[in-house]
Amino acid sequence: MFNQSNPANFDPSGIGIDNGNFLGLPFNYETAQTILIGVPWEVTVSYGAGTAQAPQRVLESSRQLDIYDWDAPEAWQQGIFMAEIPPEIQSKNQYWRQQAAHIIEYLEQGKSIESDPNLAALLQQINQECESVNQWLFTRTQTALQQGKRVGVIGGDHSTPLGYMQALATQYPNYGILHIDAHADLRNAYEGFHYSHASIMYNAIQIPQISKLVQVGIRDFCHDEVTLIQQSHGRISTHFDPVLKQKLYGGVPWLSLCQEIVAELPQQVYVSFDVDGLDPKLCPHTGTPVPGGLELEQAICLIREIVHSDRTIIGFDVSETGNSEWDSNVGARIVYKLCNLMAISNPV
Repeated sequence: MFNQSNPANFDPSGIGIDNGNFLGLPFNYETAQTILIGVPWEVTVSYGAGTAQAPQRVLESSRQLDIYDWDAPEAWQQGIFMAEIPPEIQSKNQYWRQQAAHIIEYLEQGKSIESDPNLAALLQQINQECESVNQWLFTRTQTALQQGKRVGVIGGDHSTPLGYMQALATQYPNYGILHIDAHADLRNAYEGFHYSHASIMYNAIQIPQISKLVQVGIRDFCHDEVTLIQQSHGRISTHFDPVLKQKLYGGVPWLSLCQEIVAELPQQVYVSFDVDGLDPKLCPHTGTPVPGGLELEQAICLIREIVHSDRTIIGFDVSETGNSEWDSNVGARIVYKLCNLMAISNPV
């Protein structure tokens, strides 16, 4: 249970207090300017499981971080509060994840769901449950935004932030997404799941207010996704990891590449950070690790350039953090850095 203390008496150089809040900071929902919402959901994961535990693991690991931030040494004073992780969603996740596994196993045998009425009905139920989680997050984030709060979401698998993207669309008539990931996530209802972790960006671009999707680190994708990118008339700009690496090997500075990438984004930017966009040595227990990817400082440099360009970070998610101490330590650092860069670019 969170116990508020007096921020004036808080020692930013002291030990992380186990008070139920991110970093052990002395804030609650009312006094914090940034609200973190954990979504313990991974029903549609198709490879490694465990990311539903990430919100809790990231919260626990955050107390091990020193909170001096080179970009914003006093940023902790903005007030960050992590809302209670909903146990009802955690419980539903455990049940529906087991049910979804039956469908995935059936499909992997080369069979069609339409040939089994029971599995077809089960698939419909799972899609409805995923929709209810999206609606829950939409309501929670929209309420926070209307109260003038900044919001960050901690997944769960990468399907989890869709409701937040939809809520942002009620506040901003035009915004872009900077998408850091190993995967394009542009599959239409992958494995029959409308809200699959592999379909998050396909679903995102159905939101008219999202005018641009800029993807970085992508190195695992299918033919249909490439076709969708090519036929998007520039709405989707994908910086494939092998191409970026070739430029780096040719002597192009990473900072220059970051500036070119950020220049494609509109004024308002949402950051969607799937940790498998990083080199898997950093988060080896993520749901779908892929060789290659970014170093953590490369990713931070890219996001920092959003701020340096005078664009505004309006929200973020950090998804697919693995269920291990090391992964959650890295995940907590990403969350804190995004909170601070968002606060610099978007004061409230």
